[in-house]
Amino acid sequence: MEIEVVQHAREAFVTGRSRPLEFRLLQLKSLLRMITDRQGEIATALKQDINRSQYDTPLFELLGLENEIHLAVSKLTQWAAPRPVERNLLTISDEVYIQAEPLGVVLIIGAWNYPWALTLQPLVGAIAAGNAAVIKPSELSEYSASLIKSLLPRYLDQELYPVVCGGVSETQELLRQRFDHVFYTGNSTVGKLVMEAAARHLTPVTLELGGKSPCYIDKNVDLRVACRRITWGKFVNCGQTCIAPDYILCEPSIQNRLVEGIRQTLLEFYGPDPKSSPDYGRIINQRHFNRVMALLDGYTAAVGGQSDAEQCYIAPTVVKDVPPHARLMQEEIFGPVLPIVTVSDIDEAIHFINEREKPLALYVFSSNKKVIKRMLSETTSGGVTVNDVLMHYTISSLPFGGVGQSGTGRYHGKHTFDQFSHLRACLIRSLGMERFNMVRYPPQNHQKASRIRLAMRTPLVDLSRGTYVWAVTASIVAVGLLVALTVILILAAGVSCTCW
Repeated sequence: MEIEVVQHAREAFVTGRSRPLEFRLLQLKSLLRMITDRQGEIATALKQDINRSQYDTPLFELLGLENEIHLAVSKLTQWAAPRPVERNLLTISDEVYIQAEPLGVVLIIGAWNYPWALTLQPLVGAIAAGNAAVIKPSELSEYSASLIKSLLPRYLDQELYPVVCGGVSETQELLRQRFDHVFYTGNSTVGKLVMEAAARHLTPVTLELGGKSPCYIDKNVDLRVACRRITWGKFVNCGQTCIAPDYILCEPSIQNRLVEGIRQTLLEFYGPDPKSSPDYGRIINQRHFNRVMALLDGYTAAVGGQSDAEQCYIAPTVVKDVPPHARLMQEEIFGPVLPIVTVSDIDEAIHFINEREKPLALYVFSSNKKVIKRMLSETTSGGVTVNDVLMHYTISSLPFGGVGQSGTGRYHGKHTFDQFSHLRACLIRSLGMERFNMVRYPPQNHQKASRIRLAMRTPLVDLSRGTYVWAVTASIVAVGLLVALTVILILAAGVSCTCW
């Protein structure tokens, strides 16, 4: 079944119908219409999958997706246009540019924690870039996966954008097929298997993984504001967010104030009983419930700690004075548990972050510019937000992705388009002015070598940065230099100008 799906998608791609911009725009607009038409059904599926609030569905799933589509529709002509690049004297009269072209048939493996945004946002870029795409939603968010399979063929080209549902065996069978790119969102364990499978076909991959994203809180910061923003980012979607703050680093002097600030914020957000709040979610399934609860073994919660296995409910929980080598600090939590680790100062905090794997996100709360500068310059992460959490994800102009164990590749906006494109180097020359090319042909000598080094050394026109006037001026000067250099070369070679 999976073999036939991929084969049909490749046959459809070979016809060339996904390449015209008009077709891509039509598909993108149809995808937007699907989201608009089916918001109620999408919200119902998310409620069944993860107890997502009907108000959170637009905020965390659909608005960003709609914005990505609007951006792609408005910018597609610009993104797909040839991109002029700098030229040197040897190529000043040539057409030199980068042309984005489709990769071919790509595989998109979505995630269960935000099953619409994390499955369809990559699809937006794949369509915009002119590819065919096989979509594999996560089987854990089964209601959303079933709805995606039902809806997409009604709005998009069924052959170019098929949906494959199923579990591990179906995913493994898909990964045995040859794709031109694989885009996977999920955990690093599966990410390694995806990368290994793709390597057999030399297929490039984008891996959007996770990790333990640290949150450093300076002792002089406004703790009330910091607690509100951190509490929101940590406990939204029941902590099942890849860029949620995984743990807090702070000095011992502010730990208790921080715990109390989070307690008060939780009361403000979810009331005295988060279990009954319509805004508080649930763990995706029993297996993940057991995994998160096991991480709490041996700890007494400073805030929360209550649970209900039947409902896969874990209360928003804060644990303080967590040792650096505790199990809670060895794996991504991906649940509503927030450990606090105390450090003596910023030096120890930076050392703590750097001796671990590079995180997907880094959060810094401080009003001190020196503290912020040190955190930015002395650590590495996929992305960083200062004095807030999650918000860098919402900006389409920023590339979103990990580094090291937290992932490879990037997407959002034009970055997704480029990720799903082959940026083809193009140079178009005429067959004239062959005398000018004589300097690069054998037999070679010292004089020829010196002249060609000069001609190739400095780019003359950067159309991506300069204004039109400056580009034209530079071109006129360059052509003058070209003529002068040509005359010099001819005279040096002892050839009369009358040979032209």
